[in-house]
Amino acid sequence: MRLSASELSRFGEEIGARLTAPAVIGLSGELGTGKTTLVQAICRGLGARSRATSPTYALVHHYAAGATPVYHVDCYRLRQPDEARDLGFDDMIRDRAVILIEWPERAGSWAPALDRHFQLSYDADPARRVLEEAA
Repeated sequence: MRLSASELSRFGEEIGARLTAPAVIGLSGELGTGKTTLVQAICRGLGARSRATSPTYALVHHYAAGATPVYHVDCYRLRQPDEARDLGFDDMIRDRAVILIEWPERAGSWAPALDRHFQLSYDADPARRVLEEAA
């Protein structure tokens, strides 16, 4: 589907409002296509108390959404999949958390199985993004 920024946010909030933990969501796409925007909207839909920010340098951010822990993981800076073994995915799974992973393909087999995987890309209209759910 082709979405404006506000439509992408609404879509993310709806996803978040319907999510039940544990859940693992993957977000793939080129830089600037809206992965972090979608994460922020999902977190709002979940009821997270703080605004989600990009964990590009920290790699992992943790948020509380009521009793549900939410982890936002950005694998963009991983040079090789083995670096993902130290991100704490096993602990996140044990926490029965919602895990939102940008660039999950960079974590290789260290990434947990995805319940849903969204692919974002640029549209011919620069004000829109293409959002597809990967199989």
